[in-house]
Amino acid sequence: MLKRVGVQEIFLPKKVPSDPTFRSASVDWSEDERLTIPKEDLAILNAADWYEETDPDAWRIASQHFQLVFFIVLNAHFFRSVLRHFDGAKVWRTYGLSDPPLSYARLLSLFGWRKEPFWSARATGSLWFGQAYSHLADVEPTWLAERAVYLPAGLHDTDIQDDWTGSDRRIFFVCPDIAFNDYYQEVYRDFKRTFAGLPYVVGGAQPLRIPDDHVLGYVSSEQHRQNMRSFAVMYYHSSERYHVHYHPFEAVRAGMPLVFQGGGLLDRLGGLKLPGRCKTPEEARSKVERILAGDKQLIGQIKESQSVLLDTMKAEHCEPSWRTGIDLILKKTEEERSTAPVVRKKRVAVILPVAYRGGSLRGAKLLAHAVAIGSQQSGSPVDVVFGHLDDPASYPDREFDDLPGHIERRAFHWRKLSQGEALRACAYAGVEVPLSPATYAVPDDGINQFLDCDLWIFVSDRLQFPVLPVRPYALMVYDYLQRYVPIMDEKASQRAIDRAHAAEVVLVTTDFTANDARQFAGLPARKVKKVPLLAPAFGATGGSARGAPPASEYFIWTTNLALHKNHQNALEALRIYYEEYDGRFECHVTGVDTDKLFTRKLPHLVAAREIHSASRALKTSLRTEGDLPDAVYRRRLRDAAFLWHPGLIDNGTFSVVEAASFGVPALSSDYPAMREIDRQFELGLTWSDPNDPTDMAGKLKQMETAQRSTPRPEVFARHSLNRSAGEYWQVIQEFL
Repeated sequence: MLKRVGVQEIFLPKKVPSDPTFRSASVDWSEDERLTIPKEDLAILNAADWYEETDPDAWRIASQHFQLVFFIVLNAHFFRSVLRHFDGAKVWRTYGLSDPPLSYARLLSLFGWRKEPFWSARATGSLWFGQAYSHLADVEPTWLAERAVYLPAGLHDTDIQDDWTGSDRRIFFVCPDIAFNDYYQEVYRDFKRTFAGLPYVVGGAQPLRIPDDHVLGYVSSEQHRQNMRSFAVMYYHSSERYHVHYHPFEAVRAGMPLVFQGGGLLDRLGGLKLPGRCKTPEEARSKVERILAGDKQLIGQIKESQSVLLDTMKAEHCEPSWRTGIDLILKKTEEERSTAPVVRKKRVAVILPVAYRGGSLRGAKLLAHAVAIGSQQSGSPVDVVFGHLDDPASYPDREFDDLPGHIERRAFHWRKLSQGEALRACAYAGVEVPLSPATYAVPDDGINQFLDCDLWIFVSDRLQFPVLPVRPYALMVYDYLQRYVPIMDEKASQRAIDRAHAAEVVLVTTDFTANDARQFAGLPARKVKKVPLLAPAFGATGGSARGAPPASEYFIWTTNLALHKNHQNALEALRIYYEEYDGRFECHVTGVDTDKLFTRKLPHLVAAREIHSASRALKTSLRTEGDLPDAVYRRRLRDAAFLWHPGLIDNGTFSVVEAASFGVPALSSDYPAMREIDRQFELGLTWSDPNDPTDMAGKLKQMETAQRSTPRPEVFARHSLNRSAGEYWQVIQEFL
């Protein structure tokens, strides 16, 4: 049809889904020789998987060389991908579904069942509903129905072959996938009830063997044609009004008599008054019995009349509608391009959803800066907005002295919306789909709920309620500690996992967390993107000369009050260090709420308090300093003998990198994420067993004579913000 209406260059996919139920799976290279696009571009197109979330480079090439893309929707991520990345007209080829309430709009919602809505009417400006039958859009919502264009389904060859003999006196019934498809299982059961006692065979591919002698399974094309010539009659079961299979038309073309149930799409295509039409299963059995008995009159009536079913599938019938449809699509697409408003500069919001401070706050600010730098480097600069809770106690202005001036800062509070309020808010934003949870949340900045931003990036998955689906959002997830430490109950853990499934993409900084995201949270691998740890310019070029002993007599333990920080073992290790190993250096404890380490009444801190209370040495040599201002912390870290990280497990602490930037060595618990950081930054960490206080104490004693070292500038340069920002932008730009 495309060639008949003047389209000369057509690209066909070379990779198809491995799912055995996917039957639109012919692969053909013949059109490649007619393409005038560069060979290197064609190679990229041929290597792409056009049924999954296709690589943006392949979409870029497709947009450069082609005006239209025809596609079917097998999953949600491909639908997002084609809407997001193809610049030309997008024609969703639709052949109909089972009767309402199932519709294509409903299908999109079903595909997004774990993620909530992932599309909106605003995203579908160049989308066309390419219906194969003229009434399919009747059951679709306005946003989709008004984009309907009739591109009728046809057969390449509609000439009646009439080489049917009917010598094999059996019913030919086509029913694939019987072993695992509920729909076809029920169809087959109904067929056997209707035609019990009559001879029959079942055609159609069966990926799993069926222990039923009637079932032929997959056959070659030649055998299929022979079956069409030899079996006495085909029975077609479907009375669905919005979908029809192709094999009834193949039977008509072969000259085989077709007996079919009325009420379905065949009625609309000319079958309403045909003698092969049946109102009930009983009538169908009666007509089939007459044909099997050789009733020439009935056979003749059916064969002579049923060719009308091919009329709408003939090329000469289809061509005018295709020509009109393609002309309309191209004309409207060009008009929409020429009248499109000037596209404003994109805006990205980096949002801290809870009152994180310390390293989490520093990481969020670095992320915002990386987005800005990466977009600048790519030549597509965006505005970046940094959002944090409206909590002056947690976020005094001085906390943002290091935030670049071009990054706007907004305080917000979480606003909860009932389902009804959420539906209205989505409608105003152009999202017209049903919402299932009873409560949603939106970050309310007192302006317009960050709706002026095109993408939201939440630096955590700790979101109590589903985010109102009016903007795509990404998550920065540093760890899944709940897999290893009981830091939250099962309900809260599942809530965090659900938020990750709803995100467009989940950013992680270590392979350790990437594995947890896939294995524990169940995220598909395509959604999990590893990005580099962002290294702040922490300021020093070196400490003492290489090999010199530490000048100070204290070390820093930077921590907080979380369960996984391993306070009990750490305090026991300190007690052994001071009381049994005659430890010389003071321990200065810094970090959020560490000044309350021995006063906060948390169950997991009871044992640590008891160890501290019973040890005079600890009371003398351990100082809890709380959350120090960055400038003060940097001075303390610069002058420290070493840094101690006795945590149990997490995504790794960046404090060891900060220490290395001053030439300060570090003693760290040995677990996978810390090993990754050590390799990445070539730190040469000293390791201890976080479950063995004696080992930890011995390593603390060993660190008294640790040598300071000059950081390797080339290593830190490789991981600088300017170097790493591009990798962040490469991920983020796909969702704008």
